[in-house]
Amino acid sequence: MDEQAYYFEDYQLGDTRTTGGKTITEADIVIHAGQTGDFFPHHVDADWCEKHDFGQRIAHGTLTFSVGVGLTASFINPVAFSYGYDHLRFVKPVYIGDTIHTVVTISDKKDHKKHADKGIVTEHLEIINQKGETVMVADHLLMCQKRDA
Repeated sequence: MDEQAYYFEDYQLGDTRTTGGKTITEADIVIHAGQTGDFFPHHVDADWCEKHDFGQRIAHGTLTFSVGVGLTASFINPVAFSYGYDHLRFVKPVYIGDTIHTVVTISDKKDHKKHADKGIVTEHLEIINQKGETVMVADHLLMCQKRDA
């Protein structure tokens, strides 16, 4: 990953970028279940799933979130860091074999209320499957150093 300084002033409303994709595998789901302790049948029991709403196993929402966000980590910005996430919604299920990618749009910028030398940049994340369907949305908040501070 490249390391470059991308200051608060460098982010422009409406700018977008699209990540590469990742296919969700059975191994991803099994590993995530083991890491989190979430062994709900929706994720790990194919027989159970055949008799219920989705008809097949679905990826954990937290797995979709982790992969979707991870795909956005394309460079190290030494003057910004993650401040958190807002408005997270799981819109559609992600199945084994689905390939997801993330579209990042700069949707808001504002001064930090307590630190005059920093601002908050909101990246709206839209995670999309191979069919073009949005499966998850969230707002990623970045705390960014101002150039002139």
